[in-house]
Amino acid sequence: MRLPGVPAQPTATEDPGIIPMSLRTVHFVMPGGVDDPAAPSGGNAYDRRVCLDLPGFGWQVTRHAVPGTWPRPDAADRERLARTLRDLPDDAVVLLDGLVACGVPETVVPEAERLRLAVLVHLPLGDETGLTPALAADLDARERAVLRTVPAVVATSEWAVRRLVSHHGLTPGRVHVAAPGADIAPLAPGSDGVSRLLCVAAVTPRKGQHRLVEALATVRDLPWTCACVGGLGHDPGYVADLRDLIDRYGLSDRLHLTGPRSGADLDAAYAAADLMVLTSYAETYGMAVTEALARGIPVLATDVGGLPEAVGRAPDGGVPGILVPPEDPAALAAELRGWFGEPDVRRRLKAAARGRRAALDGWAATARSLAGVLQRLPEAPRRAA
Repeated sequence: MRLPGVPAQPTATEDPGIIPMSLRTVHFVMPGGVDDPAAPSGGNAYDRRVCLDLPGFGWQVTRHAVPGTWPRPDAADRERLARTLRDLPDDAVVLLDGLVACGVPETVVPEAERLRLAVLVHLPLGDETGLTPALAADLDARERAVLRTVPAVVATSEWAVRRLVSHHGLTPGRVHVAAPGADIAPLAPGSDGVSRLLCVAAVTPRKGQHRLVEALATVRDLPWTCACVGGLGHDPGYVADLRDLIDRYGLSDRLHLTGPRSGADLDAAYAAADLMVLTSYAETYGMAVTEALARGIPVLATDVGGLPEAVGRAPDGGVPGILVPPEDPAALAAELRGWFGEPDVRRRLKAAARGRRAALDGWAATARSLAGVLQRLPEAPRRAA
């Protein structure tokens, strides 16, 4: 118990060290919708959180939220970003969200001559699902031009670091990892321990909710219910098709698209869950996975990108989740049957999830990693010359 008037001591993973009397400034350029509750995303949540935690490691954050249809802005959007960067003083330290920066090398690359730039890549632009081959190739080339110019690139998992280095031919020493943290939450009481499924993800083709619907349709004899929590405005056509699919399989009374939730409403959705399910085609990490594990909820997910890192292992080696091939709804359905039919499997997964919960890194570790990258940025070439 803490005595009145005595400050709480930080945990080992959250010790900010000595906070300097004078903070350095980093200008963080991020999408204009970063605070929009109707369009939540892991990238937006990451950006907001590190703004809060960086001052504990010596960096005052000045936010520049730039509206636009990123990563494919119109002329007005590009000019707005160009003006934002032009207005920054020479040699300023600038952290750019990759969604804003990586599609516009014509705007970003010239500023590397006078600004100290780092780009934070939440998802490589060409990895988004549903792009035409020509558009994916164009975004890929644009991103490569930006990332090869800036002195530092930040990725959100070790997998993403390897992906960026190999795909874009980057120097490994310039690409750094700052994995998302997690806030430990109360253990989720769940429902009956088995039947309440939860998917937390924006409803988009990349998140692959149609594969979840197809898998659930083959196990309709089991007593499950499923809540799909996430924004519905990113791809209205996909949402409409998904609703049609749910109706066609006769699942509308058991599988619900709730729309986005935040705060206490999102906490309540997690608290009611017995199993987290995520059927993404591509993920650099998977913050919803660690948010579930932070409540002791096991995970069933596709084996893609950084998701295995997010699932991780408990200190005793136990695995708190099941990973299935990304193109195999039958495998997903088989694991769901195993979840329902094998009590020993459920007990093992739940025990591992609780162990993983206790070992998760907090957001202070994320901010510490970012602060280290910013600290090591070289002087801008023009000033160095």
